[in-house]
Amino acid sequence: MKVFLDANVLVSVLNKEFPLFSYSSRVLSLCDQPRFEVFTSPVCLAIAFYFAEKKSGTVLAKKKLNLLISKIKIAATDVKVVQQAIQNPAVHDFEDGMEYYSAVQSDCAVIITEDRNDFYFSEIEVLGCVDFLKKYL
Repeated sequence: MKVFLDANVLVSVLNKEFPLFSYSSRVLSLCDQPRFEVFTSPVCLAIAFYFAEKKSGTVLAKKKLNLLISKIKIAATDVKVVQQAIQNPAVHDFEDGMEYYSAVQSDCAVIITEDRNDFYFSEIEVLGCVDFLKKYL
């Protein structure tokens, strides 16, 4: 199963933000299970790095991100994704639109986010960490 992690899930792992960290880290650990392919986008990585850097400093944030990208797959954010996000009248937040279309282009079945309302326009399943773990593990 292909799943897409939104930036807020990555931030909670990189910054050990409790209580979500207990669940988001478990979701991220699915990278090590062959039945899951875990994706995120360059935009989500940039957002996660920004918040990790604010908390941990540049050097540690880069180490954390380097470990993360050694495990996770990176979905493309190409011109097609950008055009789809900007041309869909239902998409009000451009960044969320790019995340959505990156997930779609990577054939992800689920977007995992703690801001489910951001993906109100989604035609694929959108779940929080806890709900995803309950449903699929």
